[in-house]
Amino acid sequence: MKIPVPDVLLPADQLGRVHFIGIGGAALSGIAKIMAQRGLHVTGSDDNDTPFLPALRALGVTCHLGYAAEHVGDADTVVVTTAAREDNPEVLEATRRGLRMLPRSAGLASVMAAKQVLAVAGTHGKTTTTSLLTMALLEAGADPTYAIGAVLVQTGSNAHDGAGHLFVAEADESDGAFLVYRPRAGIVTNVEADHLDVWGTEEAYRAAFVEFVDTLDTDGFLVCCVDDEGAASLADLARDKGREVIGVGESAAADLRAVDLVFEGSNSRFTVVQGDETLGTVELQIPGRHYVLDALAALALGLRLGFAFDALATGLAGFTGSRRRMERKGEVAGVRVYDSYAHHPVEIAGDLQAARAVAGKGRLIVCYQPHLVSRTRIFGTAMGEALGVADEVVVLDVYVAREDPDPDVTGRLVADAVPLPAESVRFIPDRVDAAAVLVEIARPGDMVLTLGAGDVTEVGPQVLELLAPREGNGSA
Repeated sequence: MKIPVPDVLLPADQLGRVHFIGIGGAALSGIAKIMAQRGLHVTGSDDNDTPFLPALRALGVTCHLGYAAEHVGDADTVVVTTAAREDNPEVLEATRRGLRMLPRSAGLASVMAAKQVLAVAGTHGKTTTTSLLTMALLEAGADPTYAIGAVLVQTGSNAHDGAGHLFVAEADESDGAFLVYRPRAGIVTNVEADHLDVWGTEEAYRAAFVEFVDTLDTDGFLVCCVDDEGAASLADLARDKGREVIGVGESAAADLRAVDLVFEGSNSRFTVVQGDETLGTVELQIPGRHYVLDALAALALGLRLGFAFDALATGLAGFTGSRRRMERKGEVAGVRVYDSYAHHPVEIAGDLQAARAVAGKGRLIVCYQPHLVSRTRIFGTAMGEALGVADEVVVLDVYVAREDPDPDVTGRLVADAVPLPAESVRFIPDRVDAAAVLVEIARPGDMVLTLGAGDVTEVGPQVLELLAPREGNGSA
């Protein structure tokens, strides 16, 4: 449901006792964690016992499973996930009592108060870029507060209340949240149509990014990846408005360029050039050209803030990934299993390009789960076409979130568009059945990659478990 952003955004310490409806999600759990670390009284509820909840419980946060009116307790403020339904009993109770109700964007803005906000936006790559920027700044000694849409592997957390004056935030455009934060600096990785169930048209979606630029502080600056047509156009518009813009990319138009790119398995290396000056080399423990561009954007922002290249580069080199972003789940019987969050055609293409390098001489076997009925209806054919880079493809049914199912929009729409021989493409609606089929297909040396923003992430561990007997009997 859509909760309006209040005209006056109060800092977190003025919200009183705060209850979160949907506290187990990546975004709300991060806000709740920062509030709890600051000593606020925090409670919450969720349908599922998600991986984010143990860290909150360790801070003394009561996390209810299931929704009930009494869970609201004596809260003064309620922060509500966009996935909540209007008939949610806790929403109804908060409404009945006239409590202050905030969308997640306003909840995040409340913990940003008095901090210098660095907002990372874009259709793709937000989580990875936010994570890279956080790691770079930590190595440079900044100790930022951060809120990321996934767990940062090095810290084991998606959020932390740092002692420094900087606040690094993943700025999500899906529901317009990124228009609330008033950042000092912004990164835009790319701009390509998505979330049309919310924005309606591609024009409206792109216009929201123009509005995002307008939310920057008057003395702020913008970092854009000018290799992307949408971000390059946004950079031009920002410059026309008198904004300071730093263009990054491989193209000659970039102010900070990546040259001499080298990809070796799961590692990447590139040289950074600014004008006629070579600043140095950056090495990454993550594969793929799109991750190089994400790292370059994070580097550009850090340099503009005055941090040293060597410290930033060391932080980038130490980044081993965010959960669900080309995350290695394990290897059994010679079969490597990775998991990634890609759910848009461009993201799929980028991850499969990186996966090809990791797979080496082995086959690339992909298990993909479409996310959202509306997205599948619009981009289903393009999703299937992007999956054609793999050797074998298994497509699950659509993961339904925030919307009602549509019998005419299923994973079959994606599977039918995959440009591979029929015997190499399988539509298997159930993920448990899919895990068994993946094990039948996989051979030693192969790479299995699970893709999607839903519960397809559970398939990888199931595959590894099913492969275990094969390793035990020496068939690897």
